[in-house]
Amino acid sequence: MKMYHHFRTLVAISFLSLGLKAQTSQKNQALTIPQNISGNLYIDFHHFGPGKVTFEAVSEAHKKDLAIQGKYGVEFINFWFDESRGNVYCLVSSPDSESIRKTHAEAHGLLPERIYLVQGGSMAKATRQKNYFLDMHVFGSAVSAQDVAAAHQKDLGIQKKYGVNFISYWVNEKEGIVMCLAQAPDSAALVNTHKEAHGLIPVYVEKVRIGK
Repeated sequence: MKMYHHFRTLVAISFLSLGLKAQTSQKNQALTIPQNISGNLYIDFHHFGPGKVTFEAVSEAHKKDLAIQGKYGVEFINFWFDESRGNVYCLVSSPDSESIRKTHAEAHGLLPERIYLVQGGSMAKATRQKNYFLDMHVFGSAVSAQDVAAAHQKDLGIQKKYGVNFISYWVNEKEGIVMCLAQAPDSAALVNTHKEAHGLIPVYVEKVRIGK
C-alpha cells in the first residue's frame, strides 16, 4: 500500500513538472526577441492562403532558414503564423532585404511577398494568457516612431481594462505601417484598447501562433 502511494506521488510530481515546463515554454515563446541586435530589423510577409500550410510545415521551413542564415549574415528571430489566413510573418535581423530573400530562396524557395524595414518598440514580458494577436495599422503616409511610441504608452495605460498585454510593436516610418504583438482574450479586446487609448484602429487583427 505504501509503495502504491509512493508511486502515485511520483506520478503526480512528474505531471506537475511537465505542466510547469509546458507553461514556461508557452509563456516564453514571445520573449526570444532580443533588445539589441546587429544589422537592420525587418518583418517579412508570406501569404499562402487558408488551409494551404500548417504550423508544422512553417516550423520546418524556418529550421531550414536557420541552417543557412549565417551564410548571408541574417538572423531569423521569430515567426508568427495565422492559420486561418495562411499568413506568416518573420522577424529578421539582416544587412539588407535582399539577403533575406537569398536565404529563403536557398533554404526552401518560399519567397516573401513583402519585406518591411522596421524599428522595434519597447518590450514587455508575456503572461499566461494563451491568445496571441498581431495587428496592423496602415496610415497611408509617413509616420513618426516618436508618435507611435506615444500612442503605445496610451495603450499600456488602459490595457488591463480589457485584459490585454502588449508585448511589443514595430514601425515602418516611410510607409506608415505599424504592427503590434499582444496577448488578449479576443481580437475585440485589442481593438477596443486601441480605440479608447488613441482612436487608431488597426486595419486587421490576426490570431497567431509564435515560432522560433
